[in-house]
Amino acid sequence: MAKSGMTQDKDTLNGSIRHSQVSASQTTEEQPTKATVLQKDVGLWSGISLIVGTMIGSGIFISPKAVLEYTGAVGPCLLVWAACGVLATLGALCYAELGTMIPKSGGEYPYLKEAFGSIVAYLYSWTTAIVLKPSSFAIMTLSFAEYASTPFYPGCKPPTIITKCLSAAAIMMIVLVNCLSVKLARYVQNFFTAAKLLIILVIVVAGIVLLAQGNTETLSNSFEGGSTSVGAIGLAFYNGLWAYDGWNQLNFITEELQDPYRNLPLAILIGIPLVSVCYVFVNISYFTVMSTTELLQSPAVAVTFGDRVLYPMSWIVPLFVVFSTFGSANGSCFTAGRLTYVAGREGHMVKILSYISLKCYTPSPALMFNGILAIFYIIPADINTLINYFSFAQWAFYGLTALALIVMRYTRKELHRPLKVPIVIPGLIVLMSCYLVLAPIIDKPELEYLYCTIFIFSGLIFYYPFVYRKVSWARKLMRPITMHLQLLMEVVPPEKIE
Repeated sequence: MAKSGMTQDKDTLNGSIRHSQVSASQTTEEQPTKATVLQKDVGLWSGISLIVGTMIGSGIFISPKAVLEYTGAVGPCLLVWAACGVLATLGALCYAELGTMIPKSGGEYPYLKEAFGSIVAYLYSWTTAIVLKPSSFAIMTLSFAEYASTPFYPGCKPPTIITKCLSAAAIMMIVLVNCLSVKLARYVQNFFTAAKLLIILVIVVAGIVLLAQGNTETLSNSFEGGSTSVGAIGLAFYNGLWAYDGWNQLNFITEELQDPYRNLPLAILIGIPLVSVCYVFVNISYFTVMSTTELLQSPAVAVTFGDRVLYPMSWIVPLFVVFSTFGSANGSCFTAGRLTYVAGREGHMVKILSYISLKCYTPSPALMFNGILAIFYIIPADINTLINYFSFAQWAFYGLTALALIVMRYTRKELHRPLKVPIVIPGLIVLMSCYLVLAPIIDKPELEYLYCTIFIFSGLIFYYPFVYRKVSWARKLMRPITMHLQLLMEVVPPEKIE
């Protein structure tokens, strides 16, 4: 009994109130029977929904024109869309091998840590959790807010203050849903993914009907006037691959997947080809109604398509674009919280971010942290500029992760690999990532890229004292803060289950 009391005192001094202490006031009957870890609540279809729902945002409905602009003709444009889908699938297969070999949540984080050590993993979590994830969450909710408020301001752009307030409200609502229940967040994701697939089906069926009626002017002689410039084709691939970004989303929640060895690769092999087919067929449908010039000039391509084909029901297109952006934002929030949670668990962020809600079994501190940062990111005038400059960092980490797969083929031969891809595939992904990192910098070199690089490596200023040295004054400072936040949010450290 005395030993038990000493252990409890020690835990309290470390700034962490254990499960037994938080629930001391509960009766034995009220104590939860489940272990305080993230539960395996995500099945195959929810996994597919997360991939598809996060990849398909508003871009395919609003401005799928960058690929056409650089290819110069319909035929090469469709070929690039299809080829980008193949490349995204190959990249995701590399992640499927990594996810089944190291079945831990956190996206690229555990793979980089295993292959290259703590510093590379820390710089990834620093950049992604502080900038990339919350800023992309902010952009998605700003898009949602803009499309949701536009009908109330006919003939003019909605006021910025309205858009930003609505965006902040959406962030708070999505974070609340994700904090309350994994199942609720999953149902929200499934609903909005089904909604965006429904509007894609409507557009594709309408396109097939128009093709059958002989609307093939734009599609005939589709390779005439196509660009032969290697640089232009490269930029078309650059823009096309960004439309497929999100193929790694399921690796952020590997620990919550039911039967990850089966469902992770299967969800990837179903989800990404499905997105590829959607992208190609939606573009074909657009070309049955618009010429290449009209498509390039349209401010919102799907809305123009709806006005010409679906009238008087054309209002459903902007409504479903709102659904699409909200669903993407929910998927982004769901996965971002897991990265912060894992980084906190590994000691690369403050421990409170690795704690789990005692009642809801969700990483609520990590989700709230992501939401608070996202609200800060909607305040600046032009957040798109920020994310564009940091986008090269995302592909740098994709390339490093594919390289980690190659490295671990030689350094970690003993690891069980339920799925093993040919080594040429990660090699191709590394080359593709190098191009996507260097292309925008070479095409238009700007000082901002240097600032972004400095920010990424500035994380080492915090790494040395707080992670490597573990300075005592920081731990003393965090103990009362951690304890009070635990009591306020009713969260506890995750139990270790082998």
